[in-house]
Amino acid sequence: MTIHCRTLNALALATLMAITLTAQAQNTIKIGEINSYKAQPAFLEPYKKGMELAVEEINAAGGVNGKKIELIIRDDNANPGDAVRAAEELISREKVDVLTGSFLSNIGLALTDFAKQKKFFFLAAEPLTDKIVWQNGNRYTFRLRASTYMQTSMLVPEAAAMKKKRWAIIYPNYEYGQSAAASFKALLKAAQPDVEFVAEQATPLGRIDSGSVVQAVADAKPDAIFNVLFGADLSKFVREGNTRGLFQGREVVSLLTGEPEYLDPLKEETPNGWLVTGYPWYGIQTPEHKAFFLAYNAKFKDHPRLGSVVGFTAIKSLAEGMKKAKSTDTEKMIAAFRGLKVITPFGPATYRAQDHQSTMGAYVGRTKNDGGKGTMVNYRYVDGAKTQPSDAEVKKLRPLEAQN
Repeated sequence: MTIHCRTLNALALATLMAITLTAQAQNTIKIGEINSYKAQPAFLEPYKKGMELAVEEINAAGGVNGKKIELIIRDDNANPGDAVRAAEELISREKVDVLTGSFLSNIGLALTDFAKQKKFFFLAAEPLTDKIVWQNGNRYTFRLRASTYMQTSMLVPEAAAMKKKRWAIIYPNYEYGQSAAASFKALLKAAQPDVEFVAEQATPLGRIDSGSVVQAVADAKPDAIFNVLFGADLSKFVREGNTRGLFQGREVVSLLTGEPEYLDPLKEETPNGWLVTGYPWYGIQTPEHKAFFLAYNAKFKDHPRLGSVVGFTAIKSLAEGMKKAKSTDTEKMIAAFRGLKVITPFGPATYRAQDHQSTMGAYVGRTKNDGGKGTMVNYRYVDGAKTQPSDAEVKKLRPLEAQN
């Protein structure tokens, strides 16, 4: 009799737990997030903190559509295949409602294709290649950060005003670097038809031979340099370039170098006067940024990096999309995100209906070595809405099926 009662009690407890877990699942929105945390910690550790802050704020305010949101994170090992396997597992096993994330552009493209194949909503937070919203774009994928085309568009007017004829280009030899170099060459050539590209150094990501690269560029005798390197590759390039005097008397235009993730580690080696895109967190006085900065600093006792802004805004965007859709259904999310307006730490932004690209912009300024610390000076915010090709051009670039 006792054994029978114990069995019944165990069954009752198991049933109660199953009912409780089911109820909890029904009252939770699961966001599956995939990223290269181990491979790119400088950007992605602050990015994760930004996401955590957004989740905390949203849930404290009552959640989304009466439900709390939950992040389920996977590391992709900087490998497209691993990223796709993680996405499959998040959908099939974890039953996530939407997918977001990715840092490296080749991984972003892999997840973009996965979203298309599975007909599942995906917000690409960070990868910058234009193909994500143009050549490889699809109706299931949206992108938050300003693309390589957008950021080079921000830099080209001042680059052309330098009146330098002979340019060298240095970039990491994978999708992001190739996309940035192609955009810069096309846009600068359009603005300055007599420009010449006298050297092009495509380096393996994370394995730059800085001595050979700097020597090859110096041998070409360029008037100016366009650099797309970031992280450890950037630090090695700057160190070697400083040692060999590569930057003396030459203008340098450098994508991403003003971001704290990449500028801070340069310290006393920070070059003066480079034209860069970046994030001068210490000088942005808008109400949106002040609120974000104070909340981030209170929670983490640290200042935000650009990754913090991207992670925070990605989750806030998803929440706004779900509220507008009143659902996490993929088709309803697509309809909601087309034209979705969000408030970011940089101000208002819109997800364009024509190509699913956010209009969140970036800051453009010059680097300064301020007593052994890298900073941005003479900076200004460039609205991403002002750096887009015409709708007619976008229509030509984007697959027909992605326009429906």
